[in-house]
Amino acid sequence: MASANANNKYSLSRLLLILAFCCCCCICFNAIPISAARHMKPIKKKLSANGLALTPQMGWNSWNHFQCNIEEKLIRETADAMVSTGLAALGYEYINLDDCWAELNRDSQGNLVPKASTFPSGIKALADYVHGKGLKLGIYSDAGTQTCSKQMPGSLGYEEQDAKTFASWGIDYLKYDNCNNNGISAKERYPVMAKALLNSGRSIFFSMCEWGQEDPATWAKSVGNSWRTTGDISDSWDSMTSRADLNDKWASYAGPGGWNDPDMLEVGNGGMNGNEYRSHFSIWALVKAPLLIGCDIRSVDKETLGLLSNKEVIAINQDKLGIQGKKIKKDGDLEVWGGPLSGNRVAILLLNRGASQATITAYWSDLGLNSTTVVDVRDVWAHSTQTSVEGQISAAVASHDCKMYVLSPK
Repeated sequence: MASANANNKYSLSRLLLILAFCCCCCICFNAIPISAARHMKPIKKKLSANGLALTPQMGWNSWNHFQCNIEEKLIRETADAMVSTGLAALGYEYINLDDCWAELNRDSQGNLVPKASTFPSGIKALADYVHGKGLKLGIYSDAGTQTCSKQMPGSLGYEEQDAKTFASWGIDYLKYDNCNNNGISAKERYPVMAKALLNSGRSIFFSMCEWGQEDPATWAKSVGNSWRTTGDISDSWDSMTSRADLNDKWASYAGPGGWNDPDMLEVGNGGMNGNEYRSHFSIWALVKAPLLIGCDIRSVDKETLGLLSNKEVIAINQDKLGIQGKKIKKDGDLEVWGGPLSGNRVAILLLNRGASQATITAYWSDLGLNSTTVVDVRDVWAHSTQTSVEGQISAAVASHDCKMYVLSPK
């Protein structure tokens, strides 16, 4: 029996090596090679060397639900709710303002000015309040002359000044958008802000919202802590799954310190049903995407809170190995996604993109495992375990739903 266990552990170890090797070579699971001509010139100092993002960021962002309708009372109440719901204790730590928090014009010294009608106490006071809850405050700007709403200035040409302002306010996170950029390459604009943040005297997470236009996965890890690989998500099944597909091909570039970002979570905003939101959250967890809640957590319902609070799914996302899971098999609307975890474990997602229930099977051979490998299978949504499973795992999966498992060596 000891010999069989050793063989099983060997098989799982071999799987992890195969997956890691394939990711590095950009050849596995339909990954697309990237032309060397698209890479930016080497940066002498890694601008993202701020010690952050060892796992994907977790928190909340105002845009998906509130867009420009934000004010300081909302942000304070959201911080309160993050704590009272138990989400903060699960790792959701960032409370992030998006667009429209500042006045249209800078002051006479060229500084950004919080909008008096909506943030009368100022951003420093708001940061103090959020920090007092044990949380971190994020803010938004744009690598252009104006932000995307055109209701406040961008930071193009003001990078050093704005970074110092953000640091003086106690800001912990910057989402940096890509509108009104005067046609200047993102590879020129984003490193300027990255350097300014490093020189600001405060560790500030740098979230690059470049929309994937210049293949940032190929160059952004030396600049920021996460980078958008897609355009904006909307609260629909087609939008969510298409962003998952676009993000998938860049898996080999993600890892501790820098993550692919297929945009924020729509879970709880009402445009999808419970099955679809479970699939949304599961995919984002498996592919090590940022888990940034986009709904109103002050009035979150029990079902939504249950999805966002699943410790076992969150643990897959936050696994210290930090290897992005991938789509490894597709048969029409039926898909198998998977990826390695620490401790010689493997995460698997069975996803049904079809209109009716179907049985999906993941064979060990799909995963690079020997067919005789024996594992325990943990269903992370049902919170149940099958012991001594060999060769395959099958499940009936409802339309637009998923099953998610962690395989552990015997």
